[in-house]
Amino acid sequence: MQAAEARTRYRSVFLSDTHLGMRGCRADYLADFLRHTDCNRLYLVGDIVDGWRLRKSWYWDSDHDEVLRILLKLARSGTEVLYIPGNHDEMFRNWLGQGLEVAGVRLLREAVHEAADGRRFLVIHGDEFDGVIRYAKLIAHLGDWAYDMALTLNRWFNAARRKLGYPYWSLSQWLKRQVKEAVKAIDRFELALANEAGRRGLDGVICGHIHHAEMREVHGITYMNDGDWVESCTALVEHADGRFELIDWVREMRLRAERQAGGERLAIARA
Repeated sequence: MQAAEARTRYRSVFLSDTHLGMRGCRADYLADFLRHTDCNRLYLVGDIVDGWRLRKSWYWDSDHDEVLRILLKLARSGTEVLYIPGNHDEMFRNWLGQGLEVAGVRLLREAVHEAADGRRFLVIHGDEFDGVIRYAKLIAHLGDWAYDMALTLNRWFNAARRKLGYPYWSLSQWLKRQVKEAVKAIDRFELALANEAGRRGLDGVICGHIHHAEMREVHGITYMNDGDWVESCTALVEHADGRFELIDWVREMRLRAERQAGGERLAIARA
């Protein structure tokens, strides 16, 4: 009989930018994360389903099905699931209403999360504070096309790495960090979100949108971005004591594989 997979329990989990329906979505990694995770409350912080891609061409494989199955099972099993749509799943914003619930998942425009230690955080996707998205949707779509090209290169690059026995590594994220203007745009985005949380009298902000996982203080406000499941495969989690942590699932899977390999070698040595 196969042993049940170990699961880690958190008070809250924050996921965004999974982009289900996009060929570059790492739904296999996301499903693995969800199979190893329990939580009291799960926030889906936008761009969970990629409506922009699905309108162009349909891509949906068994890993995408598995992610949806696990999410709905969590909602049925007592986890409070809150869905805050982003710009790529903006079609769900038309369904927003006070207390609107679909299949056990509650849709909200934004939320205020109170951590176990009493701190209060604005939870929002973040596209409202991105000048490109907010003021020039056509330019945003052109930028999205360029991003698609970078992700295509990323897939080819990692396919070659797999054949050579190397683990996943995000070429597209590395390229983004090398572009000075991209770094400046990230800084401006973080400052705008932190300022909004401060204006509302909150302790911090939790967001997604820019595919850049981060935890830092900005002028006394705690800024946290849970990253994405296209490039970095990261989640933000809250522990029972109110402490937050960014989980890098690519790293966690690699460490698990190393532990399993070490255990197998030890078993062979003892045989």
